[in-house]
Amino acid sequence: MPIIDLNGVNAGKIALWHITEDENTLSNELNPIYFPTEIISPQKRLEWLAGRLLLRHLVDSSGLTYHGIEKDKFGKPFLKNHDHYISLSHSYPYVAAQINSSHSVGIDIEQPKEKLLRIAPRILDPTELENAGDDITKHCVYWCAKEALYKIYGKRGLLFTNHLRLQPFELKEKGDLKGWIEADGIKIFAELQYIVTEDYVLVHSKTD
Repeated sequence: MPIIDLNGVNAGKIALWHITEDENTLSNELNPIYFPTEIISPQKRLEWLAGRLLLRHLVDSSGLTYHGIEKDKFGKPFLKNHDHYISLSHSYPYVAAQINSSHSVGIDIEQPKEKLLRIAPRILDPTELENAGDDITKHCVYWCAKEALYKIYGKRGLLFTNHLRLQPFELKEKGDLKGWIEADGIKIFAELQYIVTEDYVLVHSKTD
């Protein structure tokens, strides 16, 4: 089971799964009754299975019993029978997950792609665009960070350019990000951390 525990403490943990198994191997680890048959894509099926198994790993490592997950009216996942907050992301062949006992979290994983430069004006404000320049990896960090902020807020209707903001930063292999969510008359500050590798960019809520 290729699980990598990235970092975290008792209150909050983060883990990554590199999918190398086939569907039968993964599905045997879960009760097939709960597998959504409407997911047809083989890749999406693998991501779904690995995501649930990864969350189960985090729940178990937190001293809890995994009973599955459900989604609220906004599509935000939550654990059955537990008050812990969770977040899940996938970019095949990787799945990432985060759990925290005290506050809402957000995690996002993506592979740097040329399309990020094309959609950047719809994602970043002028200051962020200037800071990102033409660096695809930096654009990927911005994208993942805004996705993480979106998940922290947990409601729909946010505009990435207007409601989700990030302070400019210097790109490194690992680093901290400061961002905020401004919507519905409130402003929520959030601290994030990012990791850049040859294969992916990962951004997540700062661990406790």
